[in-house]
Amino acid sequence: MLRTFPAILALALTAACATSTQTTPAPAMTPAATETATTMPQTETPTAPAAPTADDALRFVNEAEARLATLNVEAARAQWVASNFITEDTQLIAAKENERFIGAGVELAKEAAKYDSLQLPYDVRRKLDLIKLKLTSPGPADPEKTAEMTRIAADLEAIYGAGKYCPPGKSGDDCLDIGEIGKIMRESRDPKRLLEVWRGWHTVSPEMRDKYARYVSLMNEGSRDLGYRDVGAMWRSKYDMPPDAFATEIDRLWNQVKPLYDSLHCFVRSNLTKRYGADVVAPGKPIPAHLFGNIWAQEWGNIYDVVAPKNLPSAGYDVTKILEKRKDITELEMVRIGERFFTSLGFDPLPKTFWERSLFTKPKDRDVVCHASAWDLDDDQDLRIKMCIEKTEEDLTTIHHELGHNFYQRAYATQPFLYKESANDGFHEAIGDTIALSVTPGYLKQIGLIQKEPPAAADIALLLRDAMDKIAFLPFGVMMDKWRWKVFSGEVSPADYNKAWWDLRLQYQGIAPTGARGEEFFDAGAKYHIPANVPYARYFLARILQFQFHRALCQTAGYDGPLNRCSIYDNKEAGARLAKTLEMGASRPWPDALEVLTGQREMDATAIVDYFRPLKNWLDQQNQGQTCGW
Repeated sequence: MLRTFPAILALALTAACATSTQTTPAPAMTPAATETATTMPQTETPTAPAAPTADDALRFVNEAEARLATLNVEAARAQWVASNFITEDTQLIAAKENERFIGAGVELAKEAAKYDSLQLPYDVRRKLDLIKLKLTSPGPADPEKTAEMTRIAADLEAIYGAGKYCPPGKSGDDCLDIGEIGKIMRESRDPKRLLEVWRGWHTVSPEMRDKYARYVSLMNEGSRDLGYRDVGAMWRSKYDMPPDAFATEIDRLWNQVKPLYDSLHCFVRSNLTKRYGADVVAPGKPIPAHLFGNIWAQEWGNIYDVVAPKNLPSAGYDVTKILEKRKDITELEMVRIGERFFTSLGFDPLPKTFWERSLFTKPKDRDVVCHASAWDLDDDQDLRIKMCIEKTEEDLTTIHHELGHNFYQRAYATQPFLYKESANDGFHEAIGDTIALSVTPGYLKQIGLIQKEPPAAADIALLLRDAMDKIAFLPFGVMMDKWRWKVFSGEVSPADYNKAWWDLRLQYQGIAPTGARGEEFFDAGAKYHIPANVPYARYFLARILQFQFHRALCQTAGYDGPLNRCSIYDNKEAGARLAKTLEMGASRPWPDALEVLTGQREMDATAIVDYFRPLKNWLDQQNQGQTCGW
């Protein structure tokens, strides 16, 4: 996840601003001034303000860009401290910086809108549009309401960050945080224990409910002040197309991959029924949400051992077990492995400060927000990641993902400030995942993690394991923002938050909770990106784009075999093409950047279908005689 500064600020930005939302009071009128005012001839007419000109627009853009660049560091560093030292004081400091940022963002966005009718040079027009769409959480024009909104934002993220499940009769050290709950979800195969901790984590979020409803109301007021009908419309406007067209594009991409997901769902459910019995997992019904090895049921790879047929030829290795046994591969060394992949492509090593200032493991003396994130604190060289790394295959993949953000950030560091961003936020999320697709058996052998590559017969096992994360994620990636778009537009009221949440999870994922989940719960808030107000369509787009990127880079590298066996590790030609795209930043609309990397101007899910085609054929054979759907 990209966290260049507070999540409530800009949409995956590498720029922020912070300035006071308090208006400067006019100086008190002196008696002389009063006299002058009262004796002014009544026939004098005030001069009408001059119409804005192209020169005015250029001057405004230059001043706004300089202001944003200067004020970025304070906002980013306040949130870094708040995420790494969760206290009331740090949250208040972060909230104040957020308040200052949002006030400035609203001010600049409204000023930028004054130039909408002018014919302007490309750079001026694009930068004006970027200024208008900076904010993820647009604050109302009223400074007191903006202050309230930012306090709520800090409260929501703090509630999540400090959240723990305390089993009945337990307290203190016996309470479980999200990391400990995640470990139980990954490793336990006791459905009663899994249901207990699943319900336990979902006790963290109900207190967010009223705060979140107020938060939505205040953000919507701010978005309307900027000319958008609601926050969702504003978010969708960031994709170089009309908001409704973007929603249609999401549906188009989802429908390209839905048949693959449906086959996977059918196969996983039938094997969960075999494992736990029809009374726990009923054939032809939604799958219980607590059985996927992941607290949000967004990725299913942790239950691969439960669903994979015993006679399926395996890869013959388990990366997590290898990492656990290798004493020479520490959590820090895992990050070094990720860095070496990027340097093998021709990128420079990360700066010394990255290793000095990042958070790699969970501290024992304080609460931190463990959700993995990448940061650019000064739009230059102060790059960092924040993770509570564990020696697992999942975290090794996550490291590649987060470093993808950092290398992207540095690649566009020479761009003007307003272009220091990805082509669209899906690009930012996709880059690291594209690299992770090259973490193939051949690559693992090259770096000494395994001794030999598995035979081609093991490809189905490898593809199944991969699909249980990447394909299983796709409907979750769609429904997260579908829910928020409905909430923001008013189609879903606070009285129906939980019902709408589970309706969408049923519709898209084919999952359901065990037992009633009424409106006394706020289950959406148990997912970090909801209280942190991080838009989620980017993650869905990233899952699509990474395969499109991977296919193009493999072609650049001259590879012509199965996509799942391709690794671009140590291929400088592929690295140069990637670097050319990253260096563009946000200077051009995303179709231009996409064309540089792939030769296509439209996002295309056929690459992911091609990648998993052998698996789709195999799944359909396995599902014969099963009742699929839900």
